[in-house]
Amino acid sequence: MKGSNQRIYDLTFASIYPLYRAKIQRKSQNLVYLDQVITWLTGYDQASIQKLADSQVSFEQFFNQAPKLNPKRKLISGSICGIKLDQIDDSIVQNVRYLDKLVDEIAKGRAIEKILR
Repeated sequence: MKGSNQRIYDLTFASIYPLYRAKIQRKSQNLVYLDQVITWLTGYDQASIQKLADSQVSFEQFFNQAPKLNPKRKLISGSICGIKLDQIDDSIVQNVRYLDKLVDEIAKGRAIEKILR
């Protein structure tokens, strides 16, 4: 169900990953947590994350090829851009927004143990 979400599908992980890193650094939080939440969410290991960050893989490919999406991701709640996470019908967009929410929680200084539910 791409349609209006095509822009999100086409974003590359390589273009967004540095923005996530910058946000966490601006808030003086630990960058190690970023890769930790990506691993928790997707099952990618550290080497895979770095390889993907250096490639042109789209978010669609990033999530469709994820080794193991964590079933606990459905426990992530709240809103991103004014939209409740549990009301997003498109699975790719929902997974992108889950990742956005996890990054926001790191930036806010929430304990990693609580972030990883």
